[in-house]
Amino acid sequence: MTSDDARPDALLSARALVLHDLEITGAANAESVSALEAAVTTRRWWTSQWEEGRTYVAGLVAQDVQDALLDQAGRWPLCHACDELDPHALYIHPELGGPDPTWVCEHSGIAVAPLGGLTR
Repeated sequence: MTSDDARPDALLSARALVLHDLEITGAANAESVSALEAAVTTRRWWTSQWEEGRTYVAGLVAQDVQDALLDQAGRWPLCHACDELDPHALYIHPELGGPDPTWVCEHSGIAVAPLGGLTR
């Protein structure tokens, strides 16, 4: 086993984090999980071309899923952390997706949770 084999797969970790957030927000269904799988597949090629991109891949997978769901089902995840009454989304910060991707309210700028850390 090489040291690369012992390192956790960044894409599997990204998949687990996004899947947790889909499940906890009640958005995990066939459509959203298919979007997640498509994002992981696309980013697998991307990380094979740019290994340093592993640092950013979790946030980018989350953004890919958000984009897919926006087209198919609407905004995800919705913010419940601020006083704004109109439904609005959380976005991954930093914009490039990492390191340490965090869900941030689009209106208030409040850091709500790390990726994989959303609660009900």
